Amino acid sequence: MRYNLPPLRRARHPLTRIASGLLGMAAAAVMLVFGMVAIAVLLAGGALFVLWRYWNRRQPDATRSAAAPAPKIIDGEFVVIRQGRPVSH
Repeated sequence: MRYNLPPLRRARHPLTRIASGLLGMAAAAVMLVFGMVAIAVLLAGGALFVLWRYWNRRQPDATRSAAAPAPKIIDGEFVVIRQGRPVSH
């Protein structure tokens, strides 16, 4: 299915052409400024969020780290799986 739109006719009067061109450029400028403002707001919000997360990190308490040091080894059980043999757990 094809949609056929009527052909766009350009205005014949020179002042109308100039006015429509200026109106189109003004609309493009408004959209450009709006986009720049939106990008600036998003960047500022992201920077504030990163700073907020940076400053609100949980700092280890001096008493807790001196009394019981945090373990650095994770204990677990491991099973060696050999190639070609069926595995049943």
